[in-house]
Amino acid sequence: MPQTFYLKKGFNIPLVGRALLEEHEISQPNSFAVKPSDFKGLVQPKLLVSVGENVKAGDPLFFDKVREEVLFVAPVSGEISEIIRGERRKIIEIRILADKEIEYKTFKKYTKTEINNLTRAEAIAALTVGGIWPSFIQRPFGVLANPSDEPSAIYISAFDSNPCAPDMAYLLRGKEGVFQLGIAILSKLAKGNIHVNLDASEIPSVFSGLEQVNINKFSGPHPAGNVGVQIHHIKPIGKNDKVWTIDPLSVARTGTLFMEGIYDASKLIAITGSEIIHPHYVKTYSGACLDKLVVENFKKTNARFISGNVLSGEHVGVRGYLGHFHNQISVIPEGDEEEFLGWMLPSFEKLSFHKAFGLFSFLIPKKEKVLDTNTNGEQRNFTISGAFEKILPMDILPTYLFKSIISNDYDEMEALGIYEVIEEDVALCEYIDVSKNDIQAIVREGIELIRNS
Repeated sequence: MPQTFYLKKGFNIPLVGRALLEEHEISQPNSFAVKPSDFKGLVQPKLLVSVGENVKAGDPLFFDKVREEVLFVAPVSGEISEIIRGERRKIIEIRILADKEIEYKTFKKYTKTEINNLTRAEAIAALTVGGIWPSFIQRPFGVLANPSDEPSAIYISAFDSNPCAPDMAYLLRGKEGVFQLGIAILSKLAKGNIHVNLDASEIPSVFSGLEQVNINKFSGPHPAGNVGVQIHHIKPIGKNDKVWTIDPLSVARTGTLFMEGIYDASKLIAITGSEIIHPHYVKTYSGACLDKLVVENFKKTNARFISGNVLSGEHVGVRGYLGHFHNQISVIPEGDEEEFLGWMLPSFEKLSFHKAFGLFSFLIPKKEKVLDTNTNGEQRNFTISGAFEKILPMDILPTYLFKSIISNDYDEMEALGIYEVIEEDVALCEYIDVSKNDIQAIVREGIELIRNS
């Protein structure tokens, strides 16, 4: 029987520019990229390709030095045009000049009988060779899952509560069959203990009638859609626990791999934000260059181009590349102009959780607003205000957790909940922080300290 969780803590950010449920045709970008930095816990990628080499969609580009069986594959076919490196020859991007018609590397196709009789080892082998494995994330720590581990459960958040987030059911329309097939494959990995977490307000048809899963419903403001928050309420993570998470599109991609024998990196993405003229959805592939996706559809203002959402996405610029886990592009004002009287000026157009700024904005909290990237102040000493505890719907003490990380107190970090969170779970804390600290970076630093201790 489905469980329903009612979350009271949190905060919705009503941004102008949510995508309409309509898909627009576009000419596909010429350039795509795979970025090793998208995959936390990837120690040292080892290249399998060189500049000038031709690849098909699904061909391996590099592997994980620690887990050599985990392959990272090309999202499209084409020529390896550049390999961008940083300090100490660290691989930053592998860029592909895409073919007009995508060619796919073919993998084994499985019948329903073969899938029913599939062993765990066989399922893992197909997922690692077929390029799906990098989408499995281990909690605690939010890092690349280890195929040799056996998780106690796999969690799938089937909705997104971030600002202007895409509609997950719309992204998956027409993929009901491969989504259910993907669930059947995942059940081989975690003793059938698969959790699909839904928005309690509505159950889309793509998620109705699912088999071999535990259904959980969540109601409340953001971050109700974060899988980490959901796991905390279903079964909190301890030091010695291992659970995995995977996004719904990768579940459908798993089904496609086994049914059709191809790595299908195509996806619908939401083009959102106040600086977009017509917010809508477009179909492209993972790692797409943003230029052709937005260049004819933004207001030519001084804007910031973000792969992902405005809270935890990546600032990549108009010629940057879509992240592996991102289904959204956000374009908002840069916010680097001086403003007369700033936050002292009474206004209905500003937004503040604390109700101390913007004066009247809290009287109409649901009104969509044009917000920019201005922090309205510089970093200062860590202030204890009690606000983090009001906004994070988890039974931990975030203020003291952050302070323990800053002071490198390992015992306190463990006692205060470091195993429960990753960056996206504390993004709202960063948004409302009066001290302007980079809370997400602080949490990642703490995670790496504990993980490597």
